[in-house]
Amino acid sequence: MTRLPLIIVLTAAALYGLTSCRDNAMNYDASGTFESREIIVSSEANGKILSFPVREGDVVAMGQLLARIDSTTLVLQLDQARSSVKALDQKQNSPQPQITVLNQQLAVAESQLKTLGEQLRVMEKEQARVRSLFAGEAATAQQMDDINGKVDILKSQLATASEQKVVILSQIKAARDQVSIQNRGIISEREPMEKRLDQVRDQIARTYIKAPQEGTVLTKYAEEGEFTVVGKPLLKLADMEEMVLRAYVTGDQLGRIKTGDQVDVFVDQGKDEFKAYKGKVTWISDKAEFTPKTIQTRDERANLVYAVKVSVKNDGLIRLGMYGELAFVQNTAEK
Repeated sequence: MTRLPLIIVLTAAALYGLTSCRDNAMNYDASGTFESREIIVSSEANGKILSFPVREGDVVAMGQLLARIDSTTLVLQLDQARSSVKALDQKQNSPQPQITVLNQQLAVAESQLKTLGEQLRVMEKEQARVRSLFAGEAATAQQMDDINGKVDILKSQLATASEQKVVILSQIKAARDQVSIQNRGIISEREPMEKRLDQVRDQIARTYIKAPQEGTVLTKYAEEGEFTVVGKPLLKLADMEEMVLRAYVTGDQLGRIKTGDQVDVFVDQGKDEFKAYKGKVTWISDKAEFTPKTIQTRDERANLVYAVKVSVKNDGLIRLGMYGELAFVQNTAEK
């Protein structure tokens, strides 16, 4: 009878010692569960899913092709739009044939101007010689009149040729302006057609579903061969390299932590074993809420708590939904 109470006392003392050992080994200020930054990748086109090679659990790189949607109808629309632009080019009038003829006339006029200019230069030289002879009474008045008349005729022809050149240049400009006016209505149709081309090209590009970021495929909502529409979720992608511990602190603790603080995060690795990580507080709720049933705060009597998010670099051992504890760095240093 004397041994039984002694055994009970020793057993209770041992259990108390184990509990105290665990509490001393892992003191924390708050606890919570791990989440990830998740993205729902949705379809950006209507059509049959031709290819969907990724599987749940696959790690994908940013920009990697995740799925391909049938774009046959869009390709046909693109060909049609290209044909419309090509036909529009063929409908436009060209001033080139008329301008070619006018350019030939211009070349003749310029050649004539050059010839008349040379003839006038020679004739004016002869005029000066006859004038000198006439002054010395070595030439007659008839000779002087003849040379003056020839010079006047050449000057008149040169002026006419110059005017002809101006007329031809005006005709070239008028031909271009006339055709430009005729084509203005046709050209105005080109811009909307080219925008339509760009629009169809963009729609075709959207049939290739690519990863918006690096991450792990958590869930697939569709399979190859199914028909999808714009906005329909195809898969859920999560960034597993940087996990988020959502924990809860009491109002008393709120004044001891702020956004940007470094904290110690502990993850249970087995009986009385914890793996420590460095974390950074990225968000603190500005509204209080009731303590979630699955979360134990340091002070379990607290009814209202504040949610905080702590970013933790994942080494591959942290899983979604896993429990974690955090300790304020100043508290860790004190302990």
